[in-house]
Amino acid sequence: MRPSRRAVCGGRAWSLRPSRRGDAGFVTAETAVALPALVLLAVMLIWGVLAASAQIRCVDAARVGARAAARGEADAAELARAAGPPGVRVRVSLAADTVRVEVEAPSAAPGRLGALLAVRVGAAAVAAREDVLTGIEEGGEGRWPA
Repeated sequence: MRPSRRAVCGGRAWSLRPSRRGDAGFVTAETAVALPALVLLAVMLIWGVLAASAQIRCVDAARVGARAAARGEADAAELARAAGPPGVRVRVSLAADTVRVEVEAPSAAPGRLGALLAVRVGAAAVAAREDVLTGIEEGGEGRWPA
C-alpha cells in the first residue's frame, strides 16, 4: 500500500489525491437530467422525418394529379388523393393552356402533444394541358402555347 501524499497548509494536512466519497451519485443525477432531453431530441427528430415524408408524398401527389389533369382525366383529384398522405386536400385549377394542382395535408407530431405541434405541408405542380395544344405542325415543330 502506498502512502498518500499530503500537503500541510495552515497547520492542517490535506491530501493531494481527489477524494471519491463526494462524487457518489453524480452520474445518476446527470443521467436523470440528460435522459429527458435526449428523449425529447429523439421525438423531435422522428417528427422531422415524418413531416419530411409527408412533404415528399405531397409533392408526388401534386405531380400525379397534374399529369392526370393535363391528359384530361376526370379523376385527377382522386389520383392525387390516393398518392398523398392521410388527410390530404387537393385543388385542381384549369387555365387556358395549363393545369395547376395544389395539395395540402396535416402532419402531426408523434405522441400526446401531436396536435399542438402539427404543421401543414403542401406542394403544387403545373403542367401544360395536352388536350388544347395548338400550333404544332406535322413533324413536331411549332411554337409551344404561351
